[in-house]
Amino acid sequence: MAGVDDKRPTPELAKVRRYEAAGFRAWPAATVHYDGTWVVRLTAGHPAKRLNSVNPLDPGDVGNLTERIARAARRFDSYGRPLTFRMSPLSGPVLSSHLDDLGWDVFSESLVMRLPLEGAGVESALDQIPLKDIGRFIGAALKVHGLPSSLRPGLSEIIGSIQPEAGLFVLENDKPLATAICVQEGDLAGLFEIATDAAERGKGHGRRIVLSALKWARSRGAREAWLQVEADNEAARHVYETLGFREVYRYHYRRPPEA
Repeated sequence: MAGVDDKRPTPELAKVRRYEAAGFRAWPAATVHYDGTWVVRLTAGHPAKRLNSVNPLDPGDVGNLTERIARAARRFDSYGRPLTFRMSPLSGPVLSSHLDDLGWDVFSESLVMRLPLEGAGVESALDQIPLKDIGRFIGAALKVHGLPSSLRPGLSEIIGSIQPEAGLFVLENDKPLATAICVQEGDLAGLFEIATDAAERGKGHGRRIVLSALKWARSRGAREAWLQVEADNEAARHVYETLGFREVYRYHYRRPPEA
């Protein structure tokens, strides 16, 4: 991020493009516009930043920045969303410097992590059949995330729009304990919406549901798993690292100071 002496190795941009494209397909926004190689994603029914952000995909696509940022701002304003850029390694240094000069804030850094499924230890995981009932899954997900029921329609629209095969996983006894979505597309398995009920954390539920989801995906041809996790979520990162996930690259968000 701006002003940080980052010693992490630079990721291969081809790998970043592959994960970015998989993420767009696995967690689709309601509307998508293109401005050159900028992907403008907006979703009226859900406020998540990754569903409401400008995603630059080519470091060299830096023409007419002032005009294009203003155009994006108008789109976001029409949705009632704050203008937000999601900055991956594909954004490049020129755009970052331009936003620095404008005084844009930097916030919410996340890691993209990967795990080769061969030798990942999923053989002993619990065999779990994904739910077919989207409504039941959404009810469980809202509970374990601690989210309001007002997000139910938006989350339902997102999950219903996923084109690749999606497994909806819930771990429960008399109540939901943990949830996860595994989107399997070819040899890639992406994990989304992983959460454990706040009162049940530290008991291994998250680890168990992730392993079950990965076992399901591997049985369908997936050879590599990937996920996104916020950089400051140390508990989740520890779980993923003990499972063998390793960082591929990072991204963060930027907004104008008035936002």
